[in-house]
Amino acid sequence: MQRRKIHNTRVELTELGFGAAVIGNLYRTTSAEDASAAVHAAWDAGIRYFDTAPHYGLGLSEHRLGAALREHPRDDYVVSSKVGRLLVPNEQPRGVDSDGFVVRDDLRRQWDFSRDGVLRSIEDSLRRTGLDRLDIVYLHDPDDHWRQAAEEAMPTLAELRDQGVIGAIGAGMNQSAMLARFLRETAADVVMLAGRYTLLDQSALDDVLPAAYELGKSVVAVGVFNSGLLSLNRPAEGMKYDYQEAPPELIARARAIAEVCEAHGTTLPAAAIAFPATHPSTVNVTLGMRDRAQVTRNAELHRSTIPQALWDDLRCQGLIRPDVPSGS
Repeated sequence: MQRRKIHNTRVELTELGFGAAVIGNLYRTTSAEDASAAVHAAWDAGIRYFDTAPHYGLGLSEHRLGAALREHPRDDYVVSSKVGRLLVPNEQPRGVDSDGFVVRDDLRRQWDFSRDGVLRSIEDSLRRTGLDRLDIVYLHDPDDHWRQAAEEAMPTLAELRDQGVIGAIGAGMNQSAMLARFLRETAADVVMLAGRYTLLDQSALDDVLPAAYELGKSVVAVGVFNSGLLSLNRPAEGMKYDYQEAPPELIARARAIAEVCEAHGTTLPAAAIAFPATHPSTVNVTLGMRDRAQVTRNAELHRSTIPQALWDDLRCQGLIRPDVPSGS
C-alpha cells in the first residue's frame, strides 16, 4: 500500500488507515478476539496507520490496539491518539457508559486542554497502549475550548514535536471552520477532518482544504461514509447520516450518485473512499473497522479503480460541487 508523508514532518501514512473507535465497543460489543483479528487483518492488508483515542470505549480501544500491535516492529507502523478528554474515576457510575460505547462506566471523561492535562493524557495513553511513543497526537473535539486548546494544548504538543517526542501534531473535529483556524493560527501539521469532505458534503472546500493547500499542511479524512449513508451500493431508507436518520432528500441524492457510480463500473462506497484523496492535501483516509470481514471489504474497496470520468460526470450533473479538484 502506498504511503503519503504529512507535509513538513517525518511521518508517513499508508493511504488507508485503521480507525479503532469501533473496537472500543462503539454502539455495540465487539469481542476481544474480533478486535485483535481486525488489527491483524489490517496489517495483512498493508495498513500501517492506526488511530485511537482515550474517548473510545473509555480506554478500551487504546488497550486493545496496543496489545494487537505489540508483536510488530515499532518502526513499521504509525499510531495516533488524542488529548482533551482525561479519563478519571467516576464517582456516580450507572453501569454502562452513556456516550455511545458499550463499556462499564467506572471512568468518566473530563475535558482538559491545559498543559498538564495534555502531558497526563499522553502518559495515560502510553500506559494503556503499552507503546513507547505516539507518532501523531490530535486535539480531540476542541469545539467549545478554542482558547485553551490553541493557547495551551497546541504549544505543549509543538514543544513535544520539536523535541522529537511526537512526530506530528494537529486537531480532529466534525467541523471544518475551526480546523482551518488551527492550520492558520497554530503550529498544527495535520488535521483529522470528519465528514466534511465526502460525496455528500464538500463544505471543507470553503475553509480547511484551501488553508491546508496554501500552507503546505495535511489532512486525514475520516467519516467518509457520513455515518453509513454512503456505505452500501444502494442506499436504503432508515440509514444514518451524521449520526441521525438520513432525510429523504439526502437518500435520493446518494442514490443518484450511486447510479452514476454504477454507470462508470464502480460502487458508491468505493467512490466514497476514493473521493477525499482527489484533493492534493489529503494524505490518508481512515475507516472504522470492527472485525476481519470489515477490514477485508474496506481494503478491497480501497483497491478499486475509480475512473477519472466519474468525478467529471458527478460535477456535470450537479451531484458534487463544481470546484472539486479534477483528481489526485
